[in-house]
Amino acid sequence: MSQETGVILKALSGFYYVDDGSGQTVTCRARGRFRHQKITPLVGDRVAFTRLPDGTGALEEILPRKNRFQRPAVANIDQLVLVVSGAIPVTDPFLIDRVTALADSKEGCDCLLCINKRDLDPADNLFGIYTKAGFPTLRVSAATGEGIPDLAAAITGKVSAFTGNSGVGKSSILNALEPGFGLQVGEVSEKLGRGRHTTRHVELYRLANGAIVADTPGFSSFDAERMELLRKEDLGGAFREFRPYLDQCRFVGCSHTKERGCAVLEAVATGEIPASRHESYLRLYEQAKEIKDWERPDAGRT
Repeated sequence: MSQETGVILKALSGFYYVDDGSGQTVTCRARGRFRHQKITPLVGDRVAFTRLPDGTGALEEILPRKNRFQRPAVANIDQLVLVVSGAIPVTDPFLIDRVTALADSKEGCDCLLCINKRDLDPADNLFGIYTKAGFPTLRVSAATGEGIPDLAAAITGKVSAFTGNSGVGKSSILNALEPGFGLQVGEVSEKLGRGRHTTRHVELYRLANGAIVADTPGFSSFDAERMELLRKEDLGGAFREFRPYLDQCRFVGCSHTKERGCAVLEAVATGEIPASRHESYLRLYEQAKEIKDWERPDAGRT
């Protein structure tokens, strides 16, 4: 039996649903060596597989990845679309900063900020912070359709993973992008200001405009704490508005936390870097200091 190649569209309960390139989906299981070698195939992976006589397939190999994420569990993404909200539930800027820092550290992955529910709250503060930081930022409303054409243009021809805290409207936005899409939409608890998890797994979808999108389970603050952390030495470069100042600090190896002559701290003091972004950096830096390389969740894994 000859090997074929394809892309994993969905992973669920040990089964991998692979697009074989002809529009057909082949249900595959991974060979035993994947488990023994602690290799986990991800949605978005390009894979080699063998088609079995009964029409199912066996995964043989994961082809080289350009990037991968643990949360959301996806690979080979061109763009991470971070959906946030200034209305119920209000997105904590620290969650935004943690995800954008992670996305900016990944090879070949851009990050687009999508502020939903602009009809309820335009989130001027969030819009100002992240446009100043250099992130493409759109304000949309899944309810009214405002901004949806701009978002459609921004994802056309790309593989985009939609992520964000629960209840911000990821599935609603995808339904607005593709009428008749039919993803389940949850309600937001007015008492708690949190949304219900309606997306249970990661899955890639092809839209009529040529975009490929992944809808991912929403995360809470607790989930965000379990996301992979960058090394503290790499963290400054993951905050894009820090980059022009990194080589201007007085001391080599500056941590940009409290040193005299730190160009980043001076930029924060003058307002060139928003204070909230630096506060998030400090929180992430303290967390990163506590984790050794061998303790990282992805250490030694593929």
